[in-house]
Amino acid sequence: MRARFFTCLTSFTFLLAFLTATATAQGSKPAALAGPPKTAVHEVKETVQGVEIVDRYRWLEDQNSPETRAWIGAENAYTESVLSKLPGRDQLRDKLSGFLKVDAMGFPTVRKGRYFFSKRRADQDQSVMYMRRGITGQDEVLVDPLPMSPDHTITVGLGDVTNDGTLIAYLVRQGGEDEETYRLLDVDTKKELADKFPRARYSGFSILPDKSGVYFTKLVAEGPRVFYHKIGSDPSTDIEVFGKGYGKEKIIGTGVSEDGHYLQIAVFYGSSATKIEVYIKDLVKNGPVVPIVNDIEAAFQGQIVGDKMYMRTNWKAQKWRILEVDLKNPARENWHEVVPEGEAVLDGFSLIGGKMAVLTKQDVVSRLKLYDPSGKFIREVSTPGMGSLSGLGGYWDNPEAFYSFNSFHMPTTIYRYDLATGKQTVWFQAKVPIQSDQYEVKQVWYTSKDGTKIPMFLAYAKGIKLDGSNPTLLTGYGGFNLNQNPAFSSLAATWMAYGGVFALPNLRGGGEFGEAWHHAGMLEKKQNVFDDFTAAAEWLIQNKYTRPDRLAIRGGSNGGLLVGAALTQRPDLFAAVVCNYPLLDMVRYQQFLVAKYWVPEYGSSEDAAQFKYIYAYSPYHHVKAGGKYPAVMFVTGDSDTRVAPLHARKMAALMQASADPANPILLHYDTKAGHSGGTPVSKQIEDLVDELSFLMWRLKMTPPAVQTALVQK
Repeated sequence: MRARFFTCLTSFTFLLAFLTATATAQGSKPAALAGPPKTAVHEVKETVQGVEIVDRYRWLEDQNSPETRAWIGAENAYTESVLSKLPGRDQLRDKLSGFLKVDAMGFPTVRKGRYFFSKRRADQDQSVMYMRRGITGQDEVLVDPLPMSPDHTITVGLGDVTNDGTLIAYLVRQGGEDEETYRLLDVDTKKELADKFPRARYSGFSILPDKSGVYFTKLVAEGPRVFYHKIGSDPSTDIEVFGKGYGKEKIIGTGVSEDGHYLQIAVFYGSSATKIEVYIKDLVKNGPVVPIVNDIEAAFQGQIVGDKMYMRTNWKAQKWRILEVDLKNPARENWHEVVPEGEAVLDGFSLIGGKMAVLTKQDVVSRLKLYDPSGKFIREVSTPGMGSLSGLGGYWDNPEAFYSFNSFHMPTTIYRYDLATGKQTVWFQAKVPIQSDQYEVKQVWYTSKDGTKIPMFLAYAKGIKLDGSNPTLLTGYGGFNLNQNPAFSSLAATWMAYGGVFALPNLRGGGEFGEAWHHAGMLEKKQNVFDDFTAAAEWLIQNKYTRPDRLAIRGGSNGGLLVGAALTQRPDLFAAVVCNYPLLDMVRYQQFLVAKYWVPEYGSSEDAAQFKYIYAYSPYHHVKAGGKYPAVMFVTGDSDTRVAPLHARKMAALMQASADPANPILLHYDTKAGHSGGTPVSKQIEDLVDELSFLMWRLKMTPPAVQTALVQK
C-alpha cells in the first residue's frame, strides 16, 4: 500500500524564494549563496515487488504546489549565483551569437509552383512562415509568430498544404510543449478560416484535396482517436473515425494519400514501435477502415501512390526491406518485395517524382539511392561525405526534391535535386562563421564490456596532441531505434573552437545497425547502453585523448537517463555532467505524462520481472550518501509535457543532500522551456552560455589563442 504524506518547507526556503523574486523584480542579481538551499525531507516508504523503497522527495513531484514553486525559485537563485560569476561568459556569448545569429531556412514544400518554408533572419528569435511563387519569386509572409508573445516563446510550423497550394494548415505551439493548436489559412487572401482546433497532442493532420474536410489524430482522455472535420463546421461535431479500444499507451498516426483516394492509419505500439499496425480507408467509396496488417509483431511504415502501398518493414528483415501492396488486392500472399534486405540498414524511403528514394546506412555512414517503383536501381545521389543526411523530400507528381547535409564542422546546406536529370543545386546554405577545413571528423571503433565493437565519431581541431590533456565532451543517446550521426550544433562548434574534443558513440539501443542493435539496448538489455557509454569514456582516456578530470558528459531525454546512469555507476570517470530533460526515477516514470509510450522500450516496475532490471540501474535509486560525484547541472522546464520535470527536481534535491559539496549540484529550471524546442534564439544563447561556462569551469578550460583563428571573425 502506498503511504500518504503531507508536504511543507522550512521558512528559510520561503524567505529565500521571496528575496530572490524581489531582487529579480528590482533588476539586480541575487547575492552569492554559500550552498544549495536546504530541501525538506518527507520520507515516503512503499514496497514495490517485494522491495522497500524510500523516497525522500516525493513531494517535489507536485509541480504546481506553492512549496514546489518556492523551492524552484530558491534553486534557480542558487544556480544563478554560481553561474553568473564564472569567467569568460561574455566571450562565450559572442562566440555562440556568431554561430546562432545567422539566417536560417527550412525545407520547402512545393505545390503547383508555390514554395512554402520557414525562415529566420539573423536578428530574429523565431522562424517565420513564408510562401514564394516560383523558385525565384519574392518571399511573402504567411504567418509571423513573433508578435504572438512578448518573450517570443510561441512558434509556428507547417502542417499540410493542399495540392493546388491555396490552403494550408499550420500549428501553433507555446514554449516547448508537445501540445499544439491547428489553424487553416487561405494563402491568397492571407485570411484564416473560422475553423479552430483546440490545444492537444496531434499526430497527423491532412486536408482533403477538394478542401471539404480534414482528417487528424488527437489524443483524448481515453487514448488516441482519428477524427474527420468538415471545414466550416463546429469542431464539437467532428466524427470519430478510428481508435476505439486503443489506450493511452498507443500512438496513432494518419495521412491522406496525395490524390485524396485513401486515408492511411498507423498504430504504434509505443514510441520505438516494435509493432506497427497499418489500416486504410477508401475515401472515394467512403469505405470502412480495413487492416493491411495488424497481426504481425513487426514494424510496417507505408506510403501510398495510386493504388499501391509501399511498406518499409523489419518483418523477416532485421535491417529492413520494402514491400509493395496492391490496395485493390491487399491479401498478404500478394505482397511483393521490391527492395530486399541488404548489408546496409534501410533507414527510410520516400516516393518522389515517379521514383523511390532510399536512405541507407552502412557502418553509420549514410547513402542516398534512387530506384524505380519495381525496385530497379537507377543511381546514387552524390552527397558531401560523413555527416547527417536527410532523405529526399517531395511529391510523386513533381521531380523536384530536397535533401540536407551537415556535420560537426559543416553547417546545414539544403540541396535542390532534379530526379529526372540528377542535377543538384544549393537551395540554402547557412553562413555560419566557421572554417570547416581546420577541423577533423573521424570514426573510431572500441570494445564494450561484453566484447561488442562500438563505433564512435570524434571531432576536433586539426593538430591536437594525444597527451591526455584535451578537454573532452562525450555525449550519446542509445535508445528508441534512433540513429546518432555527426551533426552541426553551436555547442559542438564552440567546444571545438575552445580546443575541445567532441565525442559521439553509436550505442546499442539505436537503429544504426538494424533492429537487432536496437533490441540489444532495450528492456532487460538496457545496461548494455550504459556499458557502451562508459567503455567510450575509458577508450578516450586509454588512447590519450583526455583524462577523467578533463572529461565531461552531456545527454538529454533518454540521453539524460544515460548520463544519469553513468554518473551513478562510474562517477570516477567524469569531472562534470549536464543532464537535460532526463528520466531518472525509473521505478515511477510510467505514471507521468505520456511515459506509457516508453514501456515497450524500458519495461515497467509494475511487472515483477522487469522491475528487477529497472531498479538495478534507476539513477535516482543509486545515489549514495557521501558519494564523490562529479559536478552536475540538471536542466529542465515547466513546459516539458513529455518527460516530467519532476525527475530533475527530485534528483537535484537528492544529490545536493548526498554528494560531496566540493562538486556543486545545480538545477537550471526554466519556467517556460520544454522538450519540443520553441526557445527563442536569444534565450538559446544564454542557456548555452550557462551550460558551457559550467563545463569549462569544471574542466579548467581557457580559450587558447591558437584556437581563435579557427573561427572566422
